[in-house]
Amino acid sequence: MKKKTISEEYLEIVSNILEHPEFQRRKDFPHHGNISVYDHCLAVSYTAYCIAKKMGVDYKSAAIGGLLHDFYTSPWQDCTEKKKIFEKHGFAHAKEAAHNAWKYFPEHMNEKREDIILRHMFPLNIKPPKYIESWIVTMSDKYVSLEVVKDIKHLPRYVGFGPKKRKK
Repeated sequence: MKKKTISEEYLEIVSNILEHPEFQRRKDFPHHGNISVYDHCLAVSYTAYCIAKKMGVDYKSAAIGGLLHDFYTSPWQDCTEKKKIFEKHGFAHAKEAAHNAWKYFPEHMNEKREDIILRHMFPLNIKPPKYIESWIVTMSDKYVSLEVVKDIKHLPRYVGFGPKKRKK
């Protein structure tokens, strides 16, 4: 019997999420610069999967949690709605992503995967990750998101402080 490659095994774990119409919509959501939420989540998920596999921990949860960590409902970059600080995207989207993950993929969800999604924005969300896989996804997200450093003036937007309203 042929041994599966890492990418074949990874795709077996996440393919039904990747192919789901609701997840496909994230191809149209801008994330950082020219990267879509779909591409960002795929990169975080695969990075976390590889690290978790190498460490001998729950790589399936790392892959699934990483893929769903930014599974929020709509693009946020151009939102000009005035919100309280803890209601801004950087603080609030993890809870929305966890809700959507349970709604669309309950067969993939459990306590650990919910923790991965809810805690991936640590330290913006004050409660730290509970599981090693949550830490792996958190750090993978930070690593993949380093692309924002290329254009530091946009950094506030990426943590949820949207564009300033221009005075006329």
